[in-house]
Amino acid sequence: MAFTAKDVAALRERTGCGMMDCKKALNDAGGDMEKAIELLREKGLAAAAKKAGRVAAEGVVYAYEGEKVGVVVEVNAETDFVAKNASFMEFVDICAKTIAAQNPANVEELMGMKAQGSEFTVDQLLKDKILTIGENMHVRRFARFEGDFVTYIHGGGRIGVMVGFDTDVAGKDGFNEFAKDVAMQVAAAIPSYLDKNAVPAETIAKEKEILTAQAVNEGKPQNIAEKMVNGRIQKYYKEVCLLEQPFIKDGDISVSQYVEKVAKELGGKIAVTAFVRFEKGEGIEKREDNLADEVASMIK
Repeated sequence: MAFTAKDVAALRERTGCGMMDCKKALNDAGGDMEKAIELLREKGLAAAAKKAGRVAAEGVVYAYEGEKVGVVVEVNAETDFVAKNASFMEFVDICAKTIAAQNPANVEELMGMKAQGSEFTVDQLLKDKILTIGENMHVRRFARFEGDFVTYIHGGGRIGVMVGFDTDVAGKDGFNEFAKDVAMQVAAAIPSYLDKNAVPAETIAKEKEILTAQAVNEGKPQNIAEKMVNGRIQKYYKEVCLLEQPFIKDGDISVSQYVEKVAKELGGKIAVTAFVRFEKGEGIEKREDNLADEVASMIK
């Protein structure tokens, strides 16, 4: 009796076993679902612990570069050892290639897509990895750029950066080195915005309010405080805007001036259009288990 990918998925749901184990069991059972379950139980495979409740703040940030399309994706797991697991990294690579090829709007849409080079969905492959590797995992976020871009991975997948460009000199000698410099700037200096225009008006208004209060608290008259605030806002831009930041390799010029300098040297136009910076596990609250506290709370 023949069986389909849906049968494999159904068997996986019923037994909690890995996808390949389910496929082999159905094959050995001639497609008979009950017989396949029996075979899996005999092998001691049909008993996987539920892992969805465990905190997954480790894992990897990964970059994929295709033909005029780039992807940076963060996939989390429970321990940093997983990033060295070939099976886990294979799944991460499949995620990145699926994003590049199918352009999902968000993680939820990605999970329902058929994975590149597979008969299963990304969600099915993920559940399979959770069961076979033995850790909770999830695809947290991704970014996808088209056109001219550069990717940069730092610290073995701890930080991932992608920067997009509007340029006519992408193929010229020196452009790739320049692009990597900008990506490393993003990794090291952690900008929040591309330029002044990208900073929301309400953010600036709030910042001015805080800086004015600081100046008044320092004993400055209101009119002097306002002048001080304008100067401090310029300093704020230099901290949070990529193109306003001092260039890490030459603090005497801004990133914007560095872009202009290289464009002139290469005889064309270069504009930085967008960037993303993912740091593995940032913002995820890691649960710290303390056995003594746990026992004490149980006694109470």
